[in-house]
Amino acid sequence: MNQKSIIILAAGQGTRMKSDTPKVLHKISGKPMLYYSIKEALKLSDDITVVLYHQFEKVKAQIEKYFSNINFVIQDHKNYPGTGGAVMGIVPKYEKVLVLNGDMPLIQASELEKFDIPNATIVMSVLKLESADGYGRVIIENGDVKKIVEQKDATIEELKITTANAGIYQFETKFLLENLPKLNNNNAQKEYYITDLVEMAINQGKVLKPLIVNEENFKGVNSKVELADAEVIHQNRIKKEFLKAGVILRLPDTIYIEEGVTIEGESIIENGVSLLGNSKIINSHIKTNSVVEDSIVKDSDVGPMARIRPDSELNKTHIGNFVETKKAKLNGVKAGHLSYLGDCLIDEGTNIGCGTITCNYDGVNKHQTIIGKNVFVGSDTQFVAPVNIEDDVLIGAGSTVTGNVKKGELYLTRAKAKTIDGYFYKHFDKAKKAKEEK
Repeated sequence: MNQKSIIILAAGQGTRMKSDTPKVLHKISGKPMLYYSIKEALKLSDDITVVLYHQFEKVKAQIEKYFSNINFVIQDHKNYPGTGGAVMGIVPKYEKVLVLNGDMPLIQASELEKFDIPNATIVMSVLKLESADGYGRVIIENGDVKKIVEQKDATIEELKITTANAGIYQFETKFLLENLPKLNNNNAQKEYYITDLVEMAINQGKVLKPLIVNEENFKGVNSKVELADAEVIHQNRIKKEFLKAGVILRLPDTIYIEEGVTIEGESIIENGVSLLGNSKIINSHIKTNSVVEDSIVKDSDVGPMARIRPDSELNKTHIGNFVETKKAKLNGVKAGHLSYLGDCLIDEGTNIGCGTITCNYDGVNKHQTIIGKNVFVGSDTQFVAPVNIEDDVLIGAGSTVTGNVKKGELYLTRAKAKTIDGYFYKHFDKAKKAKEEK
């Protein structure tokens, strides 16, 4: 691990997102944007500080779900607004400090390692663009940064420059702490800018090195358009890694896989599938337009058009079309179509007929259905939980099971069939006559 501290700026509201949600909490591949900056930073340092301000309690609570080994500070936004104000009062642990933005979810640790350029007081990220319109320009001479200029302040010649500031900096900690108190807010926005430190370093004759970076990795997200674009890139990264590992993805552009999903062995993921949360797919076939969320699927096939809801565990099981599970543990089970299996344990050799429902909710509490081995469940069966069905049981089609069933029994609740001769004609003739009288 490199000896550097890392500060992540995540204080802004993000007004261009047009949302009440703090910008850094908008999700990409199932995780907040800020999650990715922290995840990559932790690969490089054990001294991570995240600067918050806007809805800081909400942001802190969300991020603490994923990380416990980072520091949070609240920016004194009233007295010291701006990027320079954000880093004031922080004392880094190491001699180098890398300053990142929390709205760069595509950042990678391998790119951040490149900031370690020897003997540089400041290393700043620079984009080499075809057109730098909208960016602050970075003027480079003989391999050193000589000046940065905002677009609105640039001369005609400076506007032609295509090297732009990407907004990531690595400082010598000593320089940063000595010069932060010298920042002022004598500008139109009345804010303290971290970019002013660059000018200070130049005036002090310090060495400033540019680091030409890939735009994709340093792409900031400031709108929902940019959020969508970033998610496409992130999804492609995720799927590329699974493809390289031997997973078959059919029409990968139509598949959605969240950060945290694992796929192992000889697995096939068909078009239109969504794999969500921390799902694990092991040697399984997930068929067209199915959804698996926070569940484990092992040596099984699911779908098409099935939904595996959280806390389900499927092992050597067939789940067919329009079958939904929730908190279901199925081992060696066949459920071919049109069933709901929630809060249940079902053992090997059991066949679940079409239209089966585990009635797990009584309006107040959830209850469990337990079904043993080699049970045949006829179509259109309702299990009114809690019930326990032992091994080798036959449930007649159309039954409503309200109590336990012992091993070897047949259970059925069908009413005796009844026919009324000529009722069809009587019914419709009566209805027709009533209509004519009107």
